[in-house]
Amino acid sequence: MDSGNELAALGFPVQTVIKRKEFNMSKLKIVRRQNKNVCILDLEGTIKIGDDSLLFRTNLRSLIRDGEKNILLNLKDVTYIDSSGLGELVSGFSSLQKNGGDMKLLNLTDRVSELMMITKLLTVFEIYDDEKTAIDSFEKAADHEGLDESALVAGTDK
Repeated sequence: MDSGNELAALGFPVQTVIKRKEFNMSKLKIVRRQNKNVCILDLEGTIKIGDDSLLFRTNLRSLIRDGEKNILLNLKDVTYIDSSGLGELVSGFSSLQKNGGDMKLLNLTDRVSELMMITKLLTVFEIYDDEKTAIDSFEKAADHEGLDESALVAGTDK
């Protein structure tokens, strides 16, 4: 007997149980790593409305609240992002920038890259294919913060 029939035999309304089970199962896995002054989130699965986007939002907001300034999202194993997930990316990016930080993206899959192109979000985020280059870009950005704009034009430090 399959699980649906077993539940029905016990008197549970099968459709309700299955829907609730699907909603409560997050298909997103997040692993946090640190490299130099960059917090890297390795994401795996989907970022879509429901538990996935809630898990992503909660983790990102927690990092911002804890004072993380440099966040790199590794999307190598993200198979799907819906409009809710894109909204969370943009919201997290905006919140981080308001708090003096920056968020960059790493290893976009073809599917995610196409979605970012269609929504024109490729123009919003810095995107990298190499982790070392992405991490170094945070340091370069910090180095430029210490320079006077006139010095940048002249090509000299303060």
